[in-house]
Parts: sequence; C-alpha cells; structure tokens
Amino acid sequence: MPDPSDSMEIAAREENGQSNATDSPVDDPTPNSDIDSTTVSTVIAEVLPGVAVVSGEVPDELKLDLIDFGLVSAADRKQISMVLASLGNTATVAGNLGNAFASVQGLYRLSDSTRALLKAGGALATKDGANLGTVISSSGLAQARFIPVTAVSSAQTAAAVGPALAMVALQMQLSEITGLVRTNIALTSQVLTTIRHEQWAELTGLVTTVDHAVDKAREIESVPTTLWDTVAGKEADLRKQLELYRLNVGNHVRQIHQLDTRGRREYLETSAEAILFDANALLSSVKAWTGYQALHAARARAAAPEDAGEARLVDAIARDTGKRLGSALTDTTSLVDSLTRELRIIAELPGRDALPQSLTRKRRDSKAARQTSARLLEAIEPLADALHPPAPPLEAPGVVCAPESLDLEPHLRILRWFLEDGETLRVLGFPDQLDALGPLSAIFSVAKERFAAAIDKAAAKTLVAVTDRRIIAAKANAFLEQGEIGQDIPIGRVRYVRVATTQDGSGRLAIDLITRDENIRWLFHADIDNTQVEALAAVLAESMSIPDAERDELQRRRYAPIEAGKKGESTGTMSTESTGSEATTGDAE
Repeated sequence: MPDPSDSMEIAAREENGQSNATDSPVDDPTPNSDIDSTTVSTVIAEVLPGVAVVSGEVPDELKLDLIDFGLVSAADRKQISMVLASLGNTATVAGNLGNAFASVQGLYRLSDSTRALLKAGGALATKDGANLGTVISSSGLAQARFIPVTAVSSAQTAAAVGPALAMVALQMQLSEITGLVRTNIALTSQVLTTIRHEQWAELTGLVTTVDHAVDKAREIESVPTTLWDTVAGKEADLRKQLELYRLNVGNHVRQIHQLDTRGRREYLETSAEAILFDANALLSSVKAWTGYQALHAARARAAAPEDAGEARLVDAIARDTGKRLGSALTDTTSLVDSLTRELRIIAELPGRDALPQSLTRKRRDSKAARQTSARLLEAIEPLADALHPPAPPLEAPGVVCAPESLDLEPHLRILRWFLEDGETLRVLGFPDQLDALGPLSAIFSVAKERFAAAIDKAAAKTLVAVTDRRIIAAKANAFLEQGEIGQDIPIGRVRYVRVATTQDGSGRLAIDLITRDENIRWLFHADIDNTQVEALAAVLAESMSIPDAERDELQRRRYAPIEAGKKGESTGTMSTESTGSEATTGDAE
C-alpha cells in the first residue's frame, strides 16, 4: 500500500502491434503482478492525439482534471464505448474490462508528462491491443488499461466512430478555451473595465448568449430548434468580433517582431493596456465562436443518421474550429509572453529608480508606474502561466567567472526572463570588455589594459552569459538598472577563441573572441579564478568553425586583385594598340 501522500503513478508501455494475447506473454514485474486482467477497473483510451476517454472507476487523482462530455450526446458516448470494447478479445470484454467500458466517465487531456508516465513501464505486458498497467492511488491498487491512439485510429475503427470523435474534439476545444477565459476573469475586472466599454459590452453580450445556449444544451443533452434559434442569427456578429481581435492581436505581434530591442520595449510599455484588452477579447471571441460551432455540430450530428452530408459537416466544423483555435492561441501566447516578460523584468530590476512613465500615462510619477506595472503583472500572470508555463528560477551554472564578493542572484533573476524554452545557461562571467582587435587596439592595447586594471575591481563592467545557443553580453549596470542587453550572438557565429595573459603586468587573463561580425576582448579581474576563465574559453571553443561559404568567399578575395590586375593590363594594351592604329591612319590621310 503506497503512502497516501504519494501522487498517482501510471505505468504502462506502448502497444507492440499484436492483439493476440498468446503472442504477448504477461511479464509484470510490479509487486502486484498476480492481479489478473479480469480485475481491470479503469480504462484510459486515447481516442485523439492528447485526448483520452476514461471508463470505469475513476481514481481520485483523476477526478479533479476530468472533463465532462458536455455536448457529446449519449448516443455518441455509447458508440464510443462499443467501439473501444471491440478492441479487446471476447474473453476479456466479457470480464471486468467490458464492464469498465460500459461506463464512460469523461474526457481527460494527456499532457506530454502524463503520456510519458503511461509509456514508461517498458517491462509491463501488452494485452488485447491495450497496455496493462497499475494505477497507484491513495485508495489503493487498481488495474488500469491504457489504449494508445494508434489502436483507435485504425481505418475500420475511425470509420465507425469518426463523427462521434469529432464531437469529442469540439468539446475539448471548448473546454480548453473556456478554461483560459476563466483564468482571465481577474484581468478583466482589474484592467479592462475602464477602457473600451462599448466594445467590451458588445463582445460580452455575445459571449453570454452563446454560453447560456451551451449550458442549456448540456443540461438537456440536446440542441432543440427553439434553443438553436437563440444563437443561429449570431454567426455574422461572432465572425466580426473574431476577425477584429484577430487582426488587432496580429498587428501587435508584427509590431513587436519588427522593432529593435529598445523600440519593442517602448511599444510594450505604451501599449500595455491595449495589448491586455485585445488578447483577452480575442480569447473571449474564440470561446464564443467555438461554443457556437459546437452547438452547430451537435445539430448536424443529430441529423447525421439520416443524412451523410450532416456527418461530413460535423468533421468539417471540428477541423476548421480547431485551426482557428490553434491560430488564436499561438498569436495570443506570443503576445502575452512578450508583455509578461517585460513586466517581469521590470519587477526584478533592483537598481532602477524610475520606470517608464508612459506605462501609466502619468509622467513624472514613478510610484504610480510601479503600481501599474505590478497590477498588470498580477492580472496577466495567471493567463500567461496557463498559456505558457514559466521556466524555473535560474541557478548559477558550473562555470562562473566573477569576484567572490559579487552577488549573482539579482543577475540570475533578470536573466531568467531572457532565456528561451529549453535554453541552458552554461557560463556566467563578469569581465571588462574591450574591442580587442580594432585598428586602435594594436596601438593602445597596453594602455587600455593598464587603465582597466586601475579601475575599481569590485565593479564588474560587463555581464557575459553563454548558453547552449548564444552569447549574451550587457553592461552590468544597464542590465541591473534597465534590463538591457548589448549583444546577442548566436554561438554558430564563433570563429576563433584565444586565452592570453594581459601585458599590464598584473597577470590577469584575457579572452579574445572573434565572431563573424565582431572582434571582442574580455579582461578578467585578478581575483577571478583562472581555471574558470579557461573553462569559459573552452565552452566557447566548442563552437569554433568557419562555414564553407565564408572560407570560399575569403579565397575568392585572394585572387580578385590578381584578376583585376590582369584585366587592367589587357585593357591598357588594347588602348595602346588602338591609339597607334589611329595615328597611322592619320598619317596616311
């Protein structure tokens, strides 16, 4: 018996392509391997990619995330149960597995982590086209079957249950967007009620109308004509709202992508309220549109047994609605990510005395700016986290080139919001940066190094962060006070790295970095461990390369002056010959 505080653990393995139980001997190494397949009480069948139908007894840990069938009719639920049950053999279906299929409980969204758990038990047996595993819950042990989408999506099965699964897809789409809009209630109440009142009232009126119809349809498990008539004439209005806010959000995204770092920050700060309004309005309009299409599909599904065209319409509605939802979520996620990142950076700036006044539209009022920034961040964070879970806090990497007295925490808190998904911080350094190989450095390099050695050693001038994708460099003060970076260099542009001892007599190490476009010298304080500096150089050296195209271009330049010289000589000879010919002709005349 597991500890009641332990979370549920599902172990199963992927289908091995064999449905004959005799070809797949049971080899369950779990402590409860003596549990016979006839004790199966729960079935988790992935009917669509990432969407599962849960049948039989529902463990407590699944109940919180279980999604009801909503507009999926009782007839469709029964059809799904029958088709899923047919995936097992006669003996198994006659047992408790068949009983489990007889009672479909709801829908469940399979995240990547959940799917990984379901597929983790490589030593467990495959039985009857399904994977046999154990659900460990606070209530004890229960056998569970996981049926992967590959088993359900066979041609024969898809033909039998396709329209019903289209309704499942629509219900999941509606559930997803409804959850996001519900998350956004705080944003609406805190920020959006003070602007664009008329636009917001028009949109919320449509959303409320559709929501009411969806709730009634779920209650009576049908979409009768009188109920459909309450929303049937709203399609043009819903489409107008959807297109309006889709265009608004798309415009924000284009503006952000076209501007440089400073311009992007200014745009986000001056347009924060408009961005919040448009992002929230797009999600609300998509929710209303999805609800409307779900009602439309339910009407068509009811008529499908007598009209094959209606069945095809259900599939078309589910497909098109899914595309619209996916596009809207992509744009909204990009926009909300950009704004949230900016607000989070502002919140982490310990050295910034005043924020941009345009954020509150009250110039010379830094206190109000801070309050507005905090209020916007508080309002948008739940939605931002739902759309795109934030990365965990950064920890100091294995290589740190910094004085021991330097506090890394403020830098790491800000740097966290500059890294992309999956990006790994490998090195953090705090050198003085000089343009190592510029035309003046050959003359003044020693003077520069002596000057750098004379400055306050406790104040690092440059922050250098090396990840598995790029090199980020910034003036340390500007990074802490303004959240600004100066250079963002993809590691693929590193051409050469060298470690050298400075010529100022201090014994300090320097790193010369040559990229495709820049020559950079970093000077490290004497109290920084040389082994860490050499480790930084080693990490950069991993990316040293000269692409063939650049090498070919350099080689072409080698021969260009020679070819030009030959061409000039040839032209000169031809000119002389021509002049001589003309002189001869003149004498003849």
